[in-house]
Amino acid sequence: MSTTDYRRLIPRTDDLLAMPGVAAAREWLSETEIRRVITEAQQQVRDGEGLPQDVGRTILERLARRESASLTPVINATGVVIHTNLGRAPLSAGARRAVERAAGYADVEMDLATGVRSTRGAGTKAALLAACPAAEDALVVNNGAAALLLAVTALGATSTWGTAANDRAPGDIVVSRGELVEIGAGFRLTDLMETTGARLREVGTTNRTHAADYERVLGATVGCVLKVHPSNFRVEGFTSGVEVAALRALIDAHEAAGGRRIPLIVDLGSGLIDPDPTIPDEPDLTGALRAGADVVIASGDKLLGGPQAGILLGTRAAVGVIAKHPLARAVRADKLALAALEATLRGGQTPVGAALHATSEELRARTDRLAEHVSAAAHTSAFEVVPHDGRVGGGGAPGVPLPGWALALPEEYAPLLRTGSTPVVPRVSQSQCLVDLRCVAPEHEQALAEAIAAVATALSTVTTVDSTTKDGFA
Repeated sequence: MSTTDYRRLIPRTDDLLAMPGVAAAREWLSETEIRRVITEAQQQVRDGEGLPQDVGRTILERLARRESASLTPVINATGVVIHTNLGRAPLSAGARRAVERAAGYADVEMDLATGVRSTRGAGTKAALLAACPAAEDALVVNNGAAALLLAVTALGATSTWGTAANDRAPGDIVVSRGELVEIGAGFRLTDLMETTGARLREVGTTNRTHAADYERVLGATVGCVLKVHPSNFRVEGFTSGVEVAALRALIDAHEAAGGRRIPLIVDLGSGLIDPDPTIPDEPDLTGALRAGADVVIASGDKLLGGPQAGILLGTRAAVGVIAKHPLARAVRADKLALAALEATLRGGQTPVGAALHATSEELRARTDRLAEHVSAAAHTSAFEVVPHDGRVGGGGAPGVPLPGWALALPEEYAPLLRTGSTPVVPRVSQSQCLVDLRCVAPEHEQALAEAIAAVATALSTVTTVDSTTKDGFA
């Protein structure tokens, strides 16, 4: 058959567009995207790859897999609870429901009873204040870095609080050298704060900072005192720092002696509202507020277990100034984040909380069941359950182990698990692929087991083929 005749057998675009399966795909894909899939399938046959009669089936298979967004859901089998590369905190069922409810038109800034404009995020603020009674007021912005930038910009001025923003000059930001942290992707808090036009007044040394170091610099040029909880590292040995209560006492004494009121901003990052015995050294928002912070800052998608958000809690005076600053409009949270955060606060245990508090005994039992299931499906007994410490991640409780267990697989399983039909992200350590169930929801265990068994079967088939080739055809 000639090349021309062969190409005439390829189904027409109009006929392919009329297939029921293509019509169904229009619920989540644009017409342009659908036509692109059809064109690619037709061109593949023109290039001699595939048969004309398979074009329709190929298109339907590709449309079934094609999503309108490129983000791919994965199973987190690393044992790292707040994994930044995997989107940090997974949302609770309640938060997901809230996002879906708010995805269309919603009363984000309207009082339905009166029909007039209302305060944005009022429900979320109420939920925050109920969860943290030590705070007088609250504000939510789009992430933790934005919250810090807004706080030091709005409060760190050399004139009195309440003065019009245009009349206030940036004041010095006093911060300990041991708290000038760099977090993921080379992001440095120093770079962020310097964008405000303020000067950083570093006090103390990397490992030791004393109250006297702060006391020496408190003066008319100081805009604010900032205390930052270090993320992703710990300084041990010959160390000292100044706690929030001691800083509050220094600032109050400075004001009593005739100095201006200097705001105390505490960036805790991880979002722990109250003390947690699982991570006893992690500072909490309630404790910092009771110790005298004017404002505390945290991320919503870390230990709080909610969406990406920057949370500011503090005194009515301090938060009021921050909320009125023009920059607050530029960094405000959207309706989906507000809905998810409120639902997280009003709901029960989050997936982050469940993973953080999973016991070693629970994890051992679950991992043993996984090993039995996978071994039976793959017809092997080579898989071993080994001790494995999980981590909080996301800068929370750095260096604190979360005792647990993992299924140890050969290292070559890792890339195949990550790229399978159900992507699984394990941890690779010491030439092993470690599958930790700490962050795997029980309803995902079956899919995880099937993914591992599929890889085992595929590798077994490759090994058998290689062996046959060497023995029979070399």
